[in-house]
Amino acid sequence: MTARPGRRAASAAALALLMLLQAWSLWRAPAAWYPAEITVSLAAGDSIALGRHELAAAQAERSHVGLRRDAAGAWWLRNLSAGKHLLLQTADGERRMGSAALRARHSFRLGAARFEVETAGADALAFAGAGRHWRYDGAVLYRDGDAQAPCPDAGVAARALALWNRAVPAALTSGRALTFGGNLHCGNRLGLADVTPGAAVLARRDGQWQLSAGNPDGARAALALSADGVDVELRRQEQPLSGVQAIVVGHTRFQLRQQDGQLHLLPSRRVALFSAPEQKLAPALRWQWRQRPLWDGAAQGPLWSALALAALAAALTARRGAAWQWRGAAAAATLVLLAGIAALALQRAGHAPAPACSMALGGAALWLWLALPGRLPLAGAAAVLLLAAGLLAQLELGLGGMESSWLRYYQKSAALLAIGAGLGGLWRLWNLRHPGVAGQRGVEWALAALALAALAALAMQVLWGDETGVFDVQPVELAKLALTALTAHCLALRLGWHSVDRHRASRRARWLRLIAPVLLFLALLGMALVEVDDYSPLILLLVWCTAMAFAYALAARNGRLAVAVAALALGAAGAVACLHGADPARLPLAGGFYADRFLVWLEPARHPHTGQQLLLGARAIGDGGWWGADHFLGLAGLGQNAGSAVLIPAVQDDFAPAFFLNRHGLAGALLLWGLQAAFVVGLLQTARRGHAAGAAARDHRLAWQGRFRYFALCGGAAFVLGHLLLSWGTNLAILPIMGQPMSFLSAGGSHLLLFLCPLLTFCAASALSLEENPSCRSMSSTKS
Repeated sequence: MTARPGRRAASAAALALLMLLQAWSLWRAPAAWYPAEITVSLAAGDSIALGRHELAAAQAERSHVGLRRDAAGAWWLRNLSAGKHLLLQTADGERRMGSAALRARHSFRLGAARFEVETAGADALAFAGAGRHWRYDGAVLYRDGDAQAPCPDAGVAARALALWNRAVPAALTSGRALTFGGNLHCGNRLGLADVTPGAAVLARRDGQWQLSAGNPDGARAALALSADGVDVELRRQEQPLSGVQAIVVGHTRFQLRQQDGQLHLLPSRRVALFSAPEQKLAPALRWQWRQRPLWDGAAQGPLWSALALAALAAALTARRGAAWQWRGAAAAATLVLLAGIAALALQRAGHAPAPACSMALGGAALWLWLALPGRLPLAGAAAVLLLAAGLLAQLELGLGGMESSWLRYYQKSAALLAIGAGLGGLWRLWNLRHPGVAGQRGVEWALAALALAALAALAMQVLWGDETGVFDVQPVELAKLALTALTAHCLALRLGWHSVDRHRASRRARWLRLIAPVLLFLALLGMALVEVDDYSPLILLLVWCTAMAFAYALAARNGRLAVAVAALALGAAGAVACLHGADPARLPLAGGFYADRFLVWLEPARHPHTGQQLLLGARAIGDGGWWGADHFLGLAGLGQNAGSAVLIPAVQDDFAPAFFLNRHGLAGALLLWGLQAAFVVGLLQTARRGHAAGAAARDHRLAWQGRFRYFALCGGAAFVLGHLLLSWGTNLAILPIMGQPMSFLSAGGSHLLLFLCPLLTFCAASALSLEENPSCRSMSSTKS
């Protein structure tokens, strides 16, 4: 099979069109303004209340912050919100307003109950109250020396985590806050009569025992701290601003500066945008307006230089020999990689590149993917266009939302795409210069290292993270990659045992030894996914397992297994269809989180609060119709306000398809579906060629390598297909599932960098290797 220049040319033309649409969106975007600095001028003894309107903080309450200047001229801060916290950032760290550090001989009162702190060491806090002695180590609450029983509503994951925290040393425990309120002592809950559950929270933060006022749904009990003979009501606590460097109000961060008797607040994230530099403010307030930058920004000169050098290197290699082509491509990939790292570092430092620079960075990464030497497979061509379409949708969302933070998803995706394309390009070039069959033992060591890294990342998420990940990374994406590779290796070895083997007993032992790591890794991954407050990851694993079983049945020519797996898949689809038409009153739903999800899916109108995502998404899809909200496939609305579609919760992640349907209509979605189908089919085509090459190979290493490619690409295609099915099913109300981003379209940075980019790199390298395989070429020419 020879390379197809027509595919590369068509892909380049389509990519150029999508990049022109991004540039047109930036060009048509209207000017937007935001306050770069807010100045507060108060006379001694005066005070002022600030909120959403005065601070340009969309997530703040109407009256959120109270500022006061005392007779000596010092500034004081108070939280006026009853339901949202106020964060203070000092040189010592970050803490919440309404909280205090507990020390020995302190006492605190919650409602009518009083507690005396006996000891406050580095390992535990001991206190007495409510007729009991309590000990809390940051993970487990002990009542009179005994750990409390789990709460009746605790799930399997919570009970397993409680047992883990009691069994392991303190350094390996997973921190769990202690809550006050309710009528039941259980788990990490200290029950108090006539106090709403969650009225106060005790946790270890930065080596201190922090007592904070909670946000219960019911009445809020008074929380007072007594220290050195002074009683302080934590909910009404007033904090001097001396030493405070920044505050966070409703997710908007403000740097503070006091100068000439005035207080200057500099907003730096999630700032509301305005169509004109006009706003009615109190006489004590003054805004300094600044226009949103779209084409230029500070500290991005090195990025433009790196991209220009990368373009120059790519242009010079077109007229040189093979050696110069390889060196030029390596230089271009390295420059794109460095530019992506620099862009991500600038964004993390609060100086994100301008959208125009991010557009050039993303375009360079995609052009690099097309320009690298070697055959361009169908999956690679479809992936380039899907990535460009995803960047266009994220740019539309960033420009259409009247808040400064919406563009950060586009900027982060462009930076991560450049990093992934640069790393993948360098690996492909190295593999091109050093062809040959990789040693099986070396691959096994590499897979073991990948599995250990994924397990360590999952453990870090369990210990220090939450369901959103740890350190701004989703370890589950790396775990999916490792699981796919491990399973492919084990199934590739297992498929080679169909040859004649006299040692049947030893074959069974080898089977158990090879499959045990995969089962263990799958069990650990499943346990980590259970902690996520959603069952869609488990459904994703089920889709992957079903696809891998079907792929193995086809490779092993096991017709019975293939029929059984196909029947299971059809039965599951039929069960979902039956459930969708069932009467909710007749379903055996016992209540709880998952039951609520089913009820929202079946009757979203009766659950307007919990079904907000589904209802708003359905409304946005209905407004889009066939040709988009602008009735012109979204082309007339490029760069303009996105309307109510940005109000959908998680519109950048789980409900990105609803936004795409609203902007580009069902006609645009059909084009997107075609590209997604082409990508999955392209992966399966390369997988089929790998299986054919392995079956025709006479060398056992070549045979194993062909089978490994087959199962690895089938596993990657299964995960991508699962993401697409669950995401479309959620947005179109076909499935009672929420919580899965859509590959290529959603702003999923970890999914892009840790799963999609390695999968695309492996697919491209496999296609190039199969092209150079003599047996594969002979089979292709025979079929032709």
